[in-house]
This record gives sequence, structure tokens and C-alpha cells, in this order.
Amino acid sequence: MRITENLIILFWLFSVFSCLISSLTVAKPASRFPSSAIRAELARKNSNKPYKAKYFTQILDHFNFNPKSYQRFQHRYLINDTYWGGPKKNSPIFVYTGNEGDIEWFAQNTGFMYDIAPDFDALLVFIEHRFYGKSIPFGGDKETAYSNASTLGYLTSTQALADYATLIIDLKKNLTAVEAPVVVFGGSYGGMLASWFRLKYPHIAIGALASSAPILNFENITSPYSFNNIITQDFRSESETCYKVIMGSWKKIENTGKRSGGLELLRKSFGICKNYIDADALEGWLQTAFVYTAMTDYPTPSNFLNPLPAYPVKQMCNAIDDPKTGNDTFAKLYGAANVYYNYSGTATCFNLAYSPDPHGLDMWGWQACTEMIMPTEGNNKKSIFPESRWSYSERAATCKDDFGVDPRPNWITTEFGGRDIYRVLKRYGSNMIFFNGLRDPWSGGGVLKNISKTIVAIVAEQGAHHVDIRFATKEDPKWLRDVRQMEINIISKWISEYYDDLAHHS
Repeated sequence: MRITENLIILFWLFSVFSCLISSLTVAKPASRFPSSAIRAELARKNSNKPYKAKYFTQILDHFNFNPKSYQRFQHRYLINDTYWGGPKKNSPIFVYTGNEGDIEWFAQNTGFMYDIAPDFDALLVFIEHRFYGKSIPFGGDKETAYSNASTLGYLTSTQALADYATLIIDLKKNLTAVEAPVVVFGGSYGGMLASWFRLKYPHIAIGALASSAPILNFENITSPYSFNNIITQDFRSESETCYKVIMGSWKKIENTGKRSGGLELLRKSFGICKNYIDADALEGWLQTAFVYTAMTDYPTPSNFLNPLPAYPVKQMCNAIDDPKTGNDTFAKLYGAANVYYNYSGTATCFNLAYSPDPHGLDMWGWQACTEMIMPTEGNNKKSIFPESRWSYSERAATCKDDFGVDPRPNWITTEFGGRDIYRVLKRYGSNMIFFNGLRDPWSGGGVLKNISKTIVAIVAEQGAHHVDIRFATKEDPKWLRDVRQMEINIISKWISEYYDDLAHHS
């Protein structure tokens, strides 16, 4: 089995979530940024959409003055003014910097902004990322927009940030709220964008909350072994037996698949639908479950990637350690897979050939082949996954084949910084919160210690992927409530200081 083909972490293969796994699932692990595969968590809160969709006429190219640069497209954003105090009070505007997918996804899953809006009298705005959702250049025609490198060349993080800046300025002008302070929020890639927005456009946003934002997850800064080492530790911390069963299972699956009648045995052992069975696909399916369960190891039940119980890693290990399964490795793995893929109990079989992309995430493949080169595929001998090495040359060759482009692995750190960030950023940055939960595999590429008095790292030992910006529940543990209160206090301080400055300089 080639790990580069089967591990979800392979960014390009994973066009940041192009294949979101539903409870009846997919053949290959998703090629994507595991933050955005989201289900409508908000649905249980409010059956009506708590926002209005609007469109802004956006320029195609912010950085050149060629004739093509002046083409326009309809850029979608969502707005909620339920709690806004209005322009006369200069009440704040909270902006979500959209990720690689349909913006409604993120608006329905970033409950923290809704939860705190009443206390701040805040306007909520969720801006969609260009080339995703309904914000498609070239007349809204995806076939044209996605057709080749000439059109996809306008899909970059810098263009997206410029989109956000242009839209925010225009929106504030139209609302006669030019003096209203703006705070940007984001999770995962959206969190990276939020932090970069604060650095690039400090005159527009007074502060940024960047949740689970792996801005250091680039070459020669973060080890390519970090991601899977954290997953390994998540499972090993629950049970040594659980860890050893998973680690030793891959060879058994491969060997079984090669035997006469072996594929049929695998099908029956794992409840795979009869339309398709392949040992590599099965391994990818299992690895996806372990990766996403580690990412979303939340302390309360969730419906984020799939319906999951509280502490799903523990529940997976409980299934593996169940004495009823004896020494049957496949029965143990089947029990663990059911925690992720069938916690609701509705699946009758698992479909390895089904790869839907319901939220339009395919184009992360382009971003992961150009500037978002984030090494995560390394596995050492103690990894829960088979041993492997990160290969930039493999990534580059795949990108050349698929898009006809060569990646630029050093561009992000050239444009936004990253190297020596603790020494450098404190000299020119301010008003940023970086949250990371140490059970989140992406935390290895996150900011884990304070950079300055105003660039603060909040680290939660038991935290998972952007758990802080999820909706608050009565079951939230004290540490999570404390994290959110810290964030509220810091944001409140930013806004108070802004108002003080406004009063003294107006």
C-alpha cells in the first residue's frame, strides 16, 4: 500500500475535503484540510437560517492592472444584524474569514460568534472564499472557472484576503459604520486567513481570533511527522492495547487482501457494500476514521464531520478493547469504525466507492498544489499508521500531472512569515489570539506560546480541532468554558482600547 495514496492527510489527494465522508462512506480518505468537513451543527439550534445572503460585485484580480484583472464576479456573504447596536454606537462587526467551502457550512458551525454577539451588540458577517460555494468567478460558471491553471491562477490566499478587505470597507461605508471596529474570526484554514488578515490589513481589523490555525505547518518549520504523531498519542493515551491493535492491523489487512477469498473476508468483516472492495481503499477508509476522530475528539456529542459521541477516541478504544471480540483484529476495527461511520446506527453497509463533494471543496486540490504545501504525511516506526516519509517530489510530480503547475513551497512563509515567528512577529504584530487543542493533529503546526503581551496563545491540553468556536453547551467542561471566557475578555479589551483611542483622536 502506498501511504501517499491512502492517507487523508495528503493535502493534494485531499482536495481539502473534497470527499466528505458521510455515514455511508468513501473509497479514499478525503484530500483536504480536515477542518471544514462540516455538517449543520446549527440545525439543532435553530431551524431557520440566522442570516441573510447578500452579494458584492468583486474584482477578479486585486494585484495587477491587466484587462483581465478588471473582470468582476458576484461574491457572496452572509449577514446577521439581530444583535447589532448600529452605526451610531459604533458597535463592532465580527467577520468570519471563509474557508475552502460553502460559507453556509461555516456560518452554521461557528456558534461562538452567535453566542457572544448579544454581549457585544455585534453585527455578524461571514464572507465566502473565492472559487467556493456561490462565489465563482467567470460568470459563476464552475466548468470555466475550474477548467485550467489560467483561470484557477486567481485562486490564492492573497486574493481572498484582498476580497475580504475590499468587501468589509464597502460594507462599512454602506452601513454608515466607517468607525465601527472589526474583529475577524476563523478556524483551521479560515483561522490562518484570520491571522494573516490582521497582519496584512491592521487598518481594517483591530484583532483576530485564529482557532486551530496551523500557520507554521510548512516545510522546515514543523516536522512532517508531527501530525500523525499526535494522532498516535491520542489513541495511545487511551489504551496501549488499542494503539497496538491499530498499529498491527495494516499488515493483516494487506495480507488478507492478497489471499484467495481474502477480499470477500474483508468485505464481510467490515460490512462493506457489495459493489466494491479493495484492501487499499479499506485501509484508507479506516485511516480516515482515525484521523477525523482524533481531530474531533470533543468532550460533548457532535455532528460535525459525522454524528459522534463525546470523547470518540475513548469510545473507539473501548470498542477495540472489548473482551467480547477476543483476538479478532477485524472485529475490533469494525467496532471502532462504527463509532465514526455509524454512531447513528443507520448504515446497513459501508460504501467504499462513494465519494460525494456536497459542499464544493474540490478546488483545495489546486491550493494544495500551489501555495499551501503543508507536509503531514510522515510516519515513524512507532506511528499508529504504517511507516512512511514525506516526499515533496511526489507532491510536485502529482501537481504537475494534474494541474500543469509547480508548487511554491516557500511562498506562504515569504508572504506572511512563519520562520522565527516568536522573535519576529512580536515586533510588528498585535491583537491576535491563537487557540490550539493539543489533541488536534494540526496543533503541531500552531502557535503554542505567547509571542507578546498582545499576541496570545491559548493552549488546551484536552482540546480538539477549533473546539473553542463551536456552540457552547451545558455539558461543556470547565476548561472549555474558561478558554472561551479568556477569548471574550481579550476581545473586549481590544474593543475598549479602540473606543478609547477613537474618543481621544476624533
